[in-house]
Amino acid sequence: MAMTKQDTDRLRALQGLESGNASVRLQAALAVGTTPAPRCVDELIGRCAIEPEFHVREMLTWALTRHSSSMTVPKLIDELRSERAQARSQALHTLSKIGDRKAWPALTRALLTDADDEVARSAWRAAVVLVPEGEEPELTSVLATQLGRGRHEMQLSLSRALIALGEVIMPALRAAMTDPDPRVRRHAIATERLLRNPEAGFEFAIEEAKRIMALGTTGQEE
Repeated sequence: MAMTKQDTDRLRALQGLESGNASVRLQAALAVGTTPAPRCVDELIGRCAIEPEFHVREMLTWALTRHSSSMTVPKLIDELRSERAQARSQALHTLSKIGDRKAWPALTRALLTDADDEVARSAWRAAVVLVPEGEEPELTSVLATQLGRGRHEMQLSLSRALIALGEVIMPALRAAMTDPDPRVRRHAIATERLLRNPEAGFEFAIEEAKRIMALGTTGQEE
């Protein structure tokens, strides 16, 4: 059977994903997403695992969202078991964009506490999008184990994820405010402050937490 022009264009786009030029890869991902086809899914997911450029990875994710979730979600879930951190991270990011809650059982504690920061951050973001109603307290208990982890951006990502869950996080934050680790206490107080006053910003919340800790209180009375 002769190839149609659409088939030829799609083949050219898939070949473009392997180009050494990031602009060519970006245009190729755009082309594949513009005319989605089931045969392209494996190539898109495979490229996500190794693509070095952020903007190209974002276009690859967009292209995957243009395909049927019944085809993409199972393959993305398979990627969560990859030994390559970027494969796990990008699969989680894409699942969060697709928003299909069938993926929820795949968001394990191991992913939410992954040793790789980018994987963990992607898991946090995906979890708050995909968590079914009623599962928020259990998710909060896992996320709370990560309080105090990493530097500014890492802690901000966790605070945002927790805050997205709403008031259900307060018991876990109160418990963390008495943790022996000062980094955990500070992060918990800052997250509570940010929940109460989102406009204040994370830097201000951290400074407030430091002040509260210096005064020897948890700030819950204020």
